[in-house]
Amino acid sequence: MTEAVLQLRNVTKKIGGRTIVDNLTFDIPAGEVFGFLGPNGAGKTTTIRMIVGLISMTKGEALIKGVSVRNYFELAMTHVGAIVENPEMYKFLTGYQNLTHFARRHNGITKERINEVVAMLGLQNRIHEKVKRYSLGMRQRLGVAQAILHRPSLLILDEPTNGLDPAGIRELRDYLRKLTKEEGISVIVSSHLLSEMELMCDRVAIIQGGKLMDIRSLQETRDAAQTKIIIEVDDIPAAEQLLASVFDAARMNTIGSQLELTADKEAIPHITKLLVNAEIEVMGIHAVQKSLEDQFLEITGGEMVV
Repeated sequence: MTEAVLQLRNVTKKIGGRTIVDNLTFDIPAGEVFGFLGPNGAGKTTTIRMIVGLISMTKGEALIKGVSVRNYFELAMTHVGAIVENPEMYKFLTGYQNLTHFARRHNGITKERINEVVAMLGLQNRIHEKVKRYSLGMRQRLGVAQAILHRPSLLILDEPTNGLDPAGIRELRDYLRKLTKEEGISVIVSSHLLSEMELMCDRVAIIQGGKLMDIRSLQETRDAAQTKIIIEVDDIPAAEQLLASVFDAARMNTIGSQLELTADKEAIPHITKLLVNAEIEVMGIHAVQKSLEDQFLEITGGEMVV
């Protein structure tokens, strides 16, 4: 099993008697893009702020590469690169000057390393221009470059896609994938764009009311996604009675002139044969895969995932 880069153990935050984050416990291994999902006020940003030491934990422990954030904060942070909210840059300096300035604050960052990161993030053509001329997407990439200069084991990005256009989001997603492969970095991403999280992350933690509701592998979730079969017939009651003798009635639902049945897609030929043999006229039958968004909304009780 891959060694955990981040370990949270019963991490809790209480403010004025109110529990904002409630006993979060999970591990993140090396080379994984891990997402935080949850409704507004779920505790995602509070959790990130506790991991990077911007606010204290009421209870619990966060270990980064086995080092306690509470007891050995400075040592733990040597393993972390982070952008919380927006990347802060000196706009009157060039991108390269910003990186050089940051590099001076860490031991062992060479010019070769700066050039390597610039190439990795695709910034070569614009790196010697002043940051004030950069688009938001360019600034995000420069922020990521700055955050990984010192070769951290963990990169934390809070809402990194905010304000980016679709091309910028795709670029960022591609660079994060490249980082996990080439640098072995683990990445934590918080985002309100569920569709982007699906494409960007290996696993997601679903948080609601400060509690961990579930952790899901997105590939496994896609593979296990249930299928709804939509059936249009001339006699809904007869079709419902017939199919209830073969399928679980709890998996059927009537909506207007349609019958919905949750079953494997492979059941469609069998369903069609049953209906035709019973002389029930079939106007249409097709499968609709249950979306990941539907599944997340179920877990959070119908609240929008943001």
